[in-house]
Amino acid sequence: MAKDFSSREDNYSQWYNDLVVRADLAENSAVRGCMVIKPYGYAIWENMRDALDKMFKATGHVNAYFPLFIPKSFFSREADHVEGFAKECAVVTHYRLKKDEQGTGIVVDEDARLEEELIVRPTSETIIWDTYKNWIQSYRDLPILCNQWANVVRWEMRTRLFLRTAEFLWQEGHTAHETKEEAIEESEKMIRVYADFAENFMAMPVMTGVKSPNERFAGALETYCIEAMMQDGKSLQSGTSHFLGQNFAKAFDVRFLSRENQLEYVWASSWGVSTRLMGALIMTHSDDNGLVIPPKLAPTQVVIVPIYKQTEQLAQISEVVNKIKSDLEAKGVTVKYDDRDTQKPGWKFNEYEFKGVPVRLAIGPRDIENGTVEVARRDTLTKEIVALNQVADMIPNLLNDIQQNLYDRAKQRMEANTREVNSWEEFKEEIEKGGFLVAHWDGTPETEQLIKDETKATIRFIPINSHFEDGKCIFSGKPSKQRVFFARAY
Repeated sequence: MAKDFSSREDNYSQWYNDLVVRADLAENSAVRGCMVIKPYGYAIWENMRDALDKMFKATGHVNAYFPLFIPKSFFSREADHVEGFAKECAVVTHYRLKKDEQGTGIVVDEDARLEEELIVRPTSETIIWDTYKNWIQSYRDLPILCNQWANVVRWEMRTRLFLRTAEFLWQEGHTAHETKEEAIEESEKMIRVYADFAENFMAMPVMTGVKSPNERFAGALETYCIEAMMQDGKSLQSGTSHFLGQNFAKAFDVRFLSRENQLEYVWASSWGVSTRLMGALIMTHSDDNGLVIPPKLAPTQVVIVPIYKQTEQLAQISEVVNKIKSDLEAKGVTVKYDDRDTQKPGWKFNEYEFKGVPVRLAIGPRDIENGTVEVARRDTLTKEIVALNQVADMIPNLLNDIQQNLYDRAKQRMEANTREVNSWEEFKEEIEKGGFLVAHWDGTPETEQLIKDETKATIRFIPINSHFEDGKCIFSGKPSKQRVFFARAY
């Protein structure tokens, strides 16, 4: 391991930060709290975005784009919403700069103050529902199933690359429905889409449930979530879907003529995931040797490194490699042939291992003589010798095996670190070990806050359709009908 790279055991937080930077995923920018997503990191995000976009469109959603700026008065129309985001809002007050009186610097032109200040969007419910008012007159105009890919700004004071930054990329779906049942069905459907993506593309097992009132999205009646467990035992909220009821429709007077010829308020949902998923991906699978990327999201699934001394040998190797590369690409595998002469094979091996490329092939003159190639897999760091005429057929199966292995490892880790606790003393002891603690709670926000104040653990979710059982709250001793999942979280 490189000396400038921390281990998970010594300092998990530093290990994460080092990995993000060393693997060329992102770096801090000149703008406080904001990040530069570098090409390799952005390529992973593009794969996430493209996969999710197909899933959204398969469920009937279409993409649109709404303004970055939101009139400040819009936020005051939904009380819970403005209270939830007020401390994170960036505000635009002027639209022009000018030279100072000395002519040596730039100052804000006070004559260019906006008549109404604008909020740089922290989320788009308000501007979108003001727009939907113009789109919806009758039940025939419903449902509206819109999504947008965009950036948002939430003025965070303590930031960490991908996990929490002042500006980040995301998607936000905003849908309008004729009935309450349709809006709830949409909210539940989209959290299942997120869970499907997390497990089948990210190879990241998740738990699904609803948030407690303390953790619910500002302005929502119900928030559905998926929660994943990172290797340090902390939970990471990895996607949310909100049933908004008629709150925003009433705030912006969005009504429709019903089938019964009555004016009724529209029902709503919203849902989103962000570049926080990049942090989830890194912390779920990576190790002390660097990044580990599931094949379905890897920008490069297979890298081929030639081993040679003379130029003539490279030409011979390249002829063989180009055939392998062509065969693999025909099967939908993304392949990179690194025949640069500026770096030695050993350096390339270390670099691609650190960047988490799922499969590496190494081939030299002796391999060609023997009709073989060395195949190394990143997840297990193991190697095997494979016949050249078989390698193109075995690689797709190997990639599937790696994808499944990464999921299975993470699933086993989550199950091993999910425990029932039945007393306050047991809770305080077990929470120090990390993981999910499944415990009874009396259902009050006050008790939840007291538990958080004393242990820094929050209710990550309340299971949906779980088995109900009578018990006593681990903190207050009051009656409880159901266990909920607690954890410390990012």
